[in-house]
Amino acid sequence: MNKTFNNKAWWMVLPVFLVVAFNALVPLMTVVNYSVQETFGNNEFFWSGTIWFQQLLDNDQIRASLGRQIIFTTVVLFIQVPLGLTIALCMPRKGPWVSVCLVLMALPLLVPWNVVGSMWNIMALPDIGLLGRTINAMGIHYNYTRDPVAAWFTVVLMDVWHWTSLVVLLCYAGLVSIPDAYYQAAKIDGARPWAVFRYIQLPKLKHVLTIAILLRFMDSFMIYTEVIVLTGGGPGSATKFLSIDLVQKALGGFDLGPAAAFSIVYFLIILLTSWLFYTLMMRNEAN
Repeated sequence: MNKTFNNKAWWMVLPVFLVVAFNALVPLMTVVNYSVQETFGNNEFFWSGTIWFQQLLDNDQIRASLGRQIIFTTVVLFIQVPLGLTIALCMPRKGPWVSVCLVLMALPLLVPWNVVGSMWNIMALPDIGLLGRTINAMGIHYNYTRDPVAAWFTVVLMDVWHWTSLVVLLCYAGLVSIPDAYYQAAKIDGARPWAVFRYIQLPKLKHVLTIAILLRFMDSFMIYTEVIVLTGGGPGSATKFLSIDLVQKALGGFDLGPAAAFSIVYFLIILLTSWLFYTLMMRNEAN
């Protein structure tokens, strides 16, 4: 039996699509325009070609920031995804504690980014902060304002606290959507908890984990507010990521051409890496 498709609904979506496309394309084309021009003020621009892109590729500072950004994103992904999945597996599926757990998990996500940085800035102070004083009382020297290792530890811990909840909520939503018939069949077969996780839960969570990894990759690769409030990119340049370099170049130095070229390269890195992640994780979907 042939199905009849009604495409009239697309006409209802078209206005929204056009507005979103306009709001996305105009800033993008403006950045592209700036990336191939130079200005000396008075709103006068001169063609410069690809010189800003060439300088960007030869900039050791940018390469160092990219390396730090890749390390940070890799570390938080390897911590947050397994941790979030583990917490989701431990959460109750039924009963009054479900609402309590969901609310507690959602609380970190409701805190604004600048407030997160301020909270951890106060809490991690070595003299009066709860975290700082506790670590120093244990005999471990801790001062995130002077020690790069301590600064990295604090930034990673802050991001884990702030965003692991997103992974937990996504994984929990995927777990509760698994029909009970799968668990009943596994119980009849005498499957152990590890077998249930390996052959039932994990395959059913494939799409959810893909979304969680993509969201966390994009967000961690663009992190700015929390780090700039907490460490300012320091000590020295220990936590100076790509986003901080970009903002300093665009707003601090007001170098529109180099900043625009930087923005385009930044955008392409995130876009291509996200596409690569998605392709690799979904390559066996058709099988």
